[in-house]
Amino acid sequence: MILITIPAPDVSITKQNVPELSNIYGFTDFHLISRELGGIFMFYNDNDELLFVGKARKLRPRIKKHFEDSVSVMKDHRDEVTRIDVCLVENPVHREIYESFIINEHRAKYNVDKVLYK
Repeated sequence: MILITIPAPDVSITKQNVPELSNIYGFTDFHLISRELGGIFMFYNDNDELLFVGKARKLRPRIKKHFEDSVSVMKDHRDEVTRIDVCLVENPVHREIYESFIINEHRAKYNVDKVLYK
């Protein structure tokens, strides 16, 4: 058996109910997420339910794209996201393994690819 330990989040940002600063769907702390480094990201709702897991070579632009893009899997569920956890993982093979493992182990609600538990 292979033991996979999910890394602790390097950055965690939460939605502000009444944001005073410029925001994207209530998130004002995107500047804390690396623009240049790769890793995995996880979207959670207010019940700490895992909604979506993704990976990226450059985290901040990829995460923002989920909130701006009209073809994102999350386009109809953006308002549900209240927390974003980010783990820096530079190795692309490790990112792939973590993403697939987290999707299936924690049954991410809106991931449709890489699902093995149907």
